Amino acid sequence: MAMVRTRWGGIPRGNAPAGKFFRTETISGIWWLIDPDGGRFLSKGVNTVRYDQDTVQNSDRIPYAEACRRKYGSKDAWRAAAAARLLSWGFNTLGSWSDMRVANARLSPLASTSTLHLGSAFVSGNRNAAPQAFPDVFDSAFERHVAQRAHDLCAPWCEDQHIIGWFSDNELRWGPDWRGDDALLTLFLNLPPQSPGRQASLALLKERYTSFADFNTVWRSGLGGWDELAASPHIVPPYPRQSVCERDAATNARIGASDSKHAAFLADCDLFAGRVAHRYFTIVSAAVRKADPNHLFLGCRFAYVPSSSVIDAAGPHLDILSFNNYDPDVAAVIDSYAAIGKPCMVTEFSFRGDDSGLPNTIGAGLRVPRQTDRARCFRSFVESGLLHPNLIGYHWFEHADQPAEGRFDGENSNYGTVTIEDVAYGELTRTMTDVNARAETIHAGAAEPGWAAK
Repeated sequence: MAMVRTRWGGIPRGNAPAGKFFRTETISGIWWLIDPDGGRFLSKGVNTVRYDQDTVQNSDRIPYAEACRRKYGSKDAWRAAAAARLLSWGFNTLGSWSDMRVANARLSPLASTSTLHLGSAFVSGNRNAAPQAFPDVFDSAFERHVAQRAHDLCAPWCEDQHIIGWFSDNELRWGPDWRGDDALLTLFLNLPPQSPGRQASLALLKERYTSFADFNTVWRSGLGGWDELAASPHIVPPYPRQSVCERDAATNARIGASDSKHAAFLADCDLFAGRVAHRYFTIVSAAVRKADPNHLFLGCRFAYVPSSSVIDAAGPHLDILSFNNYDPDVAAVIDSYAAIGKPCMVTEFSFRGDDSGLPNTIGAGLRVPRQTDRARCFRSFVESGLLHPNLIGYHWFEHADQPAEGRFDGENSNYGTVTIEDVAYGELTRTMTDVNARAETIHAGAAEPGWAAK
């Protein structure tokens, strides 16, 4: 027998109070979203639910749109069909980069989440910023930019019940990763000499070291004093910083035990990353809440687990901590974030099948032989995550496959719930339907942690 649900897809709670907008709550030590009808709600979402998904790189062709134009005739007809199909699979949320008009294309509504790109838009609009650089959060222009962009993007939707909340950014560079080897500290030290971010990084080093000689013992700069450091056109870190996707506490502990200077450098980097995070989250959360006081602030969609200083600085400003994860299992990653006592949402995860006919040569995540393996991996990933009391949502990446020729960044993978021709992957979507239907029951059985918020 199908479970009774609210119009949003939540589980009714008898006389539990409704509210106009989505909110979070712990019930017996387990985190839940509460939908506008008062039901216990888990955000089960799909990213990039849109007619015009993925232009082929270096062209204006959109193969998925071409197929849907032939199949449905109009965008509105596609929206209604896409919404009905997602609902039939047990999904209740439109993930990032989705067409918001799909949310009310059927009688049963879909909740929605959107990414504002507050920090990345500041970098892309700054001619002096290095490619893929982190935004200079110490620049007063950053605060003005964020306030204006949040107002423009959030305020028009502040009374819309479909909105769960807002992501401030997606996969910012919180440390060394696939985009470069620099920690935030060295990235900021190499900003233009008069930039506020460079001044902030120099100030931290002066606080950390009582003399320039002490600084040089660790950093081995070859320079003669603080003034020379401030004027240096390029500052080279004394040690390589392990990528955030490879770093772990055990490695750092071994370094600390064997090399005190290396450990001091790592501590410098982590302390500065925490200051950047404090500044970033203070500014963006205040701007989003001022523009839209009714909806939740969902964080910045971390790509990998950053240093604990970043997570600790983010915690007080978040309603929900969001992160992307392409590992086969998510439980340990949730542990890394949940220690701050906030609910968590997986905002991207996926698995790619080599029987799809797509190259699968560019893109994150596990490649598996068959669509049955994709379905098995989905079940394992989601059911494992739901057993954690802090997980309140999971969003699959993404709605339709990427073009074989590659999208704007070259990705050419089998991430879709449907093919480029808009044909559903049966094994995967049947499994999604089954897991989504049982998700609340699984989550209600999660063990209560000693550190859960009360």
